[in-house]
Amino acid sequence: MSGLELRNICKNFGSTNVIRNLSLDVVPGEFLTLLGPSGCGKSTLLRIIAGLELQDEGSVAIGGRAVDGLRPKRRDVAMVFQSYALYPHMSVARNLAIPLLMRRLNTLQRLPVFSAFVPGTAAKKAEIASEVARIAKSIGIDHLLDRKPSQLSGGQRQRVAVGRAMVRQPAVFLMDEPLSNLDAKLRVQMRAEIKELHQRLGVTFIYVTHDQVEAMTLSDRVAVMLDGELLQVAPPQEIYTNPHDRRVAEFVGSPKINMIDVKVREGGLAKIGGQVLPLEFDAKQDTLTIGIRPEAFRLTDSRDPNSLSSIVRLIEHMGSDLFVHVDLSGVPDPVIARLPAWSSHIAPGSSLHLRITTEQVLLFSKDGKRLKPQASVTPLRGLVR
Repeated sequence: MSGLELRNICKNFGSTNVIRNLSLDVVPGEFLTLLGPSGCGKSTLLRIIAGLELQDEGSVAIGGRAVDGLRPKRRDVAMVFQSYALYPHMSVARNLAIPLLMRRLNTLQRLPVFSAFVPGTAAKKAEIASEVARIAKSIGIDHLLDRKPSQLSGGQRQRVAVGRAMVRQPAVFLMDEPLSNLDAKLRVQMRAEIKELHQRLGVTFIYVTHDQVEAMTLSDRVAVMLDGELLQVAPPQEIYTNPHDRRVAEFVGSPKINMIDVKVREGGLAKIGGQVLPLEFDAKQDTLTIGIRPEAFRLTDSRDPNSLSSIVRLIEHMGSDLFVHVDLSGVPDPVIARLPAWSSHIAPGSSLHLRITTEQVLLFSKDGKRLKPQASVTPLRGLVR
């Protein structure tokens, strides 16, 4: 197994700064996902690792070996593209065999007529066919070897693209949004298959996506990127519960985290929705932003001294949950609460009493940096009128 080291990577396209001084270490056998919106530089970074793009500054090392001066085929990586990049005129078997044919056969051995006269060609081709059959069986496409890509479904094409990468036995797998062309049901199935593939092979995976569900379900660690900058690298649960930057908190989580700007009163108090919250943070702040995840709200009633009165604006039915958009007194924008589906008494225009689980509240300074993430807010008993 091989790890990956990126040091001070910079990449510009003309006057546009795509990647800015990015450094990252990936341990051998890790599944790391580069997560970010379109245009943040994640696919460009993947192409730099593969050798398909050259960085303007910085270095790339794979397995402790600098690869900056090496062509893509000598970097010992395999890339699965968003479009799968299959040869349409070749069968599945031929598509799978291409990397091995190019690596193990010389020019004469690859020619249809002359190959029969080159000693050892038949044995090498038989060996390649055996490896192709083994890989095809392992990913469940052994019955498709004679078909052309046009005769395959999206999920089958995706398997062929993964299989073509597998036959090379690379040190690092690179995947550039391989599930984006699939329907929702097939994406769920293929996520599980990719996760099982990684567990079976134990090889380093670098996966690029803008889909946070893919990132959170597949990864050992998630690297969140925005505007060419690496904001945070951490396990999925830490990215969600302990974001270091407001931009990370807003990008990760569905529905989106509620952000409310408040003025800090004397004694570290802040008023929200008619309630006063005592806050704990290190630096002196006149104003700050309180982040409240939708699931941090709980239903209560008017007898609860810590309840927040609200008016229901909109309800989204999500099966096991309700996403309830409400208006809070003194808060300019609607707030989203994630409530259990059995809350059937909720209707647009009705009054609703909510309570905040304050241990889940996040605090951010004016520059977007997280304030004291290990103990942002005092327990519920500190919430007073």
